[in-house]
Amino acid sequence: MKPEKSSGESNFARVVEFLRLEAKAIERSAENLNDADVESAIDAFARCKGKVVVTGVGKSGVIAQKIAQTLTSTGTVAIFIHPSDALHGGLGVITAGDVVLALSNSGETDEILAILPAIAGRTVSLISIVGSIDSSLARRSDIALDASVDKEACPLNLAPTASTTVALAIGDAIAMALMEHRGLTEADFAANHPAGRLGKRLTLRVRDLMHDSPNVAPDAGWLEVVKTISKHTLGAVNVVDADGKLLGIVTDGDLRRTIERTAADQLSSLAAQDMMTAGPVTTGSESLAYDALQLMENRPSQISVLPVIDESGKAAGLLRLHDVVRSGL
Repeated sequence: MKPEKSSGESNFARVVEFLRLEAKAIERSAENLNDADVESAIDAFARCKGKVVVTGVGKSGVIAQKIAQTLTSTGTVAIFIHPSDALHGGLGVITAGDVVLALSNSGETDEILAILPAIAGRTVSLISIVGSIDSSLARRSDIALDASVDKEACPLNLAPTASTTVALAIGDAIAMALMEHRGLTEADFAANHPAGRLGKRLTLRVRDLMHDSPNVAPDAGWLEVVKTISKHTLGAVNVVDADGKLLGIVTDGDLRRTIERTAADQLSSLAAQDMMTAGPVTTGSESLAYDALQLMENRPSQISVLPVIDESGKAAGLLRLHDVVRSGL
C-alpha cells in the first residue's frame, strides 16, 4: 500500500507521481493484451451488422458511456445501457447482430452477470474489458480483454483510478483502430461533429460568413469610395474592372493613409486605383472558414477583411475577421 504523503513532499510531486503511476498502468496493459483476442474483438466490431451496446456500473459505467460516445463519433454506432435498466425492459434495445461490450474491473458485478442469460439467447457477441481475466464475466464472454492493474493510483488502493484509466484507454484504442479500419475521413468525422469549435473548423465555409461584395470601379473618386464603405459598413470595398474581376481592395486604413499623404489641392483627383492594395490575398467561397482565418492571422501584418473571389477571379464578397471570430472558430 502506498505510504501517506510525507510532510516534506509537495502536492505537485504527488500529482506527478500519480500521473506516472497511471501512465505505467496503461503501458502494462499494452503488454498484457493478447494479440489474438484484440484481433478477434476488432473483427467482431467491424463485422457488426447492428450496433455496439456498451454497459457498466458505477465508475465503469461512466467509462462505458464515454467509450460508447467515442465509438459513435468515429463511425461505429454505439449506445450505453445501464444493466439495471436493461433488467427492467431496457434489454429490448439489444437485438440480433449487435455486439455487447461489458466493463467491469472485478468481473463479478452482480448487475452485469444478471443480464448475461438474457444476452446469451439474442445471437449477439459479448466482449468484456475486465480487470480479472479469471472472473465470471471473462469466462462467459466470447472475448475478454485484460485491463488488470497492479494497483490503483489511490493511496489506499481503493478508489478506481488506474483501473478506469486503463479501461478507457483500451476503449479509445479500439475506437481508433475501428476508425482506421473503416477508412473514416475528415469529412466523415465532420459530419458527426457539426457543432462546437472542432465541428465548425471542419464544416463552416467562407460562403456561410461572407458578405455581398461592395464594389467600386478603379476610377471611382475617393468620396465615392468613402460612401460605399459607409453604406456597406464592412470597413473595405473591392475594386473591380468592367467584368467584375477583382483588381484590389481599399480598406479604411488604405483610405486614411492615402488622404493623409495627399495634398489638399490634389484630393479631387484621387481614385480607388490610387488607394487600393493591388493583387490582395483572397479566398474562395467554398474554402473552409478556418483556413481563411489562418490566411488573415498567420502573416507579419494581420488583415481584418479578405476578398472572396469565384473560380474566374471575379469578386464574390468580403469576409471579415470579426465575423469569423464571432462564429466561434
